[in-house]
Amino acid sequence: MKIGIFTALFHDRPIDEALDAIAGAGIQAVELGAGAYPGSRHLDDVGGVEKLINDEGARRELRRKVESRGLTLDSLSVHGNPIHPDKAIAEDHHKAFENAVLLAEKLDLGVVNGFSGCPGDGPRAKNPNWVTCAWPDEYRDILDYQWKKVAIPYWKRENKFLKAHNVKFAIEAHPGFIVYNPETILKLRDAAGSQIGANFDPSHFWWQGIDPIAAVRALGEAGAVFHVHAKDTRIDPYNAAINGNLDTKSYGDELHRSWVFRSVGYGHTLTWWRDFVSNLRMIGYDDVLSIEHEDSLMSNMEGLRKAMETLKASVITEKPGAMTWAKE
Repeated sequence: MKIGIFTALFHDRPIDEALDAIAGAGIQAVELGAGAYPGSRHLDDVGGVEKLINDEGARRELRRKVESRGLTLDSLSVHGNPIHPDKAIAEDHHKAFENAVLLAEKLDLGVVNGFSGCPGDGPRAKNPNWVTCAWPDEYRDILDYQWKKVAIPYWKRENKFLKAHNVKFAIEAHPGFIVYNPETILKLRDAAGSQIGANFDPSHFWWQGIDPIAAVRALGEAGAVFHVHAKDTRIDPYNAAINGNLDTKSYGDELHRSWVFRSVGYGHTLTWWRDFVSNLRMIGYDDVLSIEHEDSLMSNMEGLRKAMETLKASVITEKPGAMTWAKE
């Protein structure tokens, strides 16, 4: 298992400076943004996504920059909403998604990470509509439209596209989109196809009241964990006790929010993270833990250092030895 990073953390630095800082921090793998919400800052520094798809020399230069620093290229991320009711946004994010898949194929990467997206409440909608309750009945009608008329048909088509290019799509379950928990990950996977699975980010589950270890075991048994983000969340016991965990206040209003994203180890203990890593191994995941830093209480570099301390003490790097005295 390796420790990686989603390089959006260094969006303010050119790719060479970002990779120098990443290698200097002892990180082993990089996940690069390829468009939509995270943008494609570092890929733009080597010509952009479309040039990289079509230019083998540009791809070699990208790999040289990464590998010359002792790093490996882990995955591409294109978190967007390709089923947005605004057709211009949907088309832009759809194009970014498919280009990321094409580039992943050319770079011999098996995974692209992103969101499921969220439609509106009907064909004339202007904005996404995330349904969180079953009554009044029209909310279930909205869900029926979103899944049957938009999401399933779209992702069925894209599952075929993914399969044709030998790439898997790892959905980051996130409130605001139709895929936000294990049940909806598996619902879309069952309906659209097995190229679709999870980019497992425990931080988005804690504030929904989901136990991430229970969730990763359920998804692991279904063979649906394709990638993992390392990010923590702290529930504020005082604010959550009054208002619950649903919170729309600014991320910068840490004192009054019910929860905030934290660096790994500052929301949950080292013991928790060790248990999480052990459960990942039990479900057969032995790939990258990609740090996604969104801690508003720490600088980027301090948050990264703190996360590395916890993950280095948690990651299992060797295969288990044979227990000759134990029976199968």
